[in-house]
Amino acid sequence: MALDERAFFNERPETRQGQYTCPRCRRTNDYAIRWMRRMKKDRPPSGAAEEDRVKYAKARSYLLRLDDEVTCKACGKRFEIPSQQSLMFVDQFEGLPNDEDLEREIAAMSGEPKPGAADAPKTPLPARFTRKSTGWK
Repeated sequence: MALDERAFFNERPETRQGQYTCPRCRRTNDYAIRWMRRMKKDRPPSGAAEEDRVKYAKARSYLLRLDDEVTCKACGKRFEIPSQQSLMFVDQFEGLPNDEDLEREIAAMSGEPKPGAADAPKTPLPARFTRKSTGWK
């Protein structure tokens, strides 16, 4: 009798951030998406037959997305996550730069100042924008 695939992995729930745009109101927000991380065990389970050992040798650690829909933070409507990727192998995204590193690299290449850096003093707004609106009825 063949072993179940889950016998080759240790499971751990995980939450990862994803940025999605609501198809109804067109607003983009960050959402917490639930994933199940399945890490390959360091050795095959005891009592594994030869065919189970072959399956174990081919197995790779992966993430399985549990959430298929999210609720829009702006309009409150549920929408399907527009990604067709519900399974990601761990070795595919290890070593890739994270979002903050990419933003810093893009800003450096474009010659823009770093976010949060002391910018030149801003010019004050004209008086027509700052005076109180009296006499409006």
